Amino acid sequence: MNLKEKVIFNWSGGKDSAFCLRKILQEQQYEIICLLTTISQPYQRISMHGVRIELLDIQAERTGLPLWKIQIPEMPTMEVYDNTMAAVLTDFKNKGVTASIFGDIFLEDLRKYREEKLAEVNLRGIFPLWNIPTRQLIREFIDSGFKAITTCVNDKYLDKSFVGRIIDDDFLNDLPDGVDACGENGEYHSFVFDAPFFSKPIQFEKGEIVYRKYSASEPVDQSTVDSGTTRNADSPFDNGFWYCDLLPR
Repeated sequence: MNLKEKVIFNWSGGKDSAFCLRKILQEQQYEIICLLTTISQPYQRISMHGVRIELLDIQAERTGLPLWKIQIPEMPTMEVYDNTMAAVLTDFKNKGVTASIFGDIFLEDLRKYREEKLAEVNLRGIFPLWNIPTRQLIREFIDSGFKAITTCVNDKYLDKSFVGRIIDDDFLNDLPDGVDACGENGEYHSFVFDAPFFSKPIQFEKGEIVYRKYSASEPVDQSTVDSGTTRNADSPFDNGFWYCDLLPR
């Protein structure tokens, strides 16, 4: 009997990771040891997405997969982040894991970073959605029955009206020119509350909407790496984000 390759799945709770997970589950090539999610330690929310861990726990329960949370300090340096991740990945490597799966689509520098860090602990990266056109992805996402809501938008690209919105045809039609349909450049982040592989939909209600501004002078926030976003000299981070709180019910 052929044993499936053991992998960990990087889970943000958003649409890209959910669509990627469906693809992996359909292919049945891997044994997913767990969903791996980084948590902002002081806020106990999914890094960058701003979603409460209570809703993350429900997502994992609805998928039927174990969840592994990595607690990350607010605004960690690259060194702190890299050391934390290396320790976690080494532990999984020692348990027989050989690869880590990501829902990244086209950011070359981010993929290079991930692959270099994985190679340091003798793991490899798997990118099932790589170079699939984002308009095609988001269309398949909606047509396949996924349901998601925006939880964070970058005010460099989108205004307050885009946060707390269901990702549907109206949302896509309202996106300004130059904004990627999947938000791959960090334009927005989301929370999936229903998926074809969920045992049942997640019930929630919208809470308050808050604004938070990050300064370019602050330490590098490596949570942007987990959410599939880059922060570098070519894309200044001296801007703000609108967050919509989601309350489980």
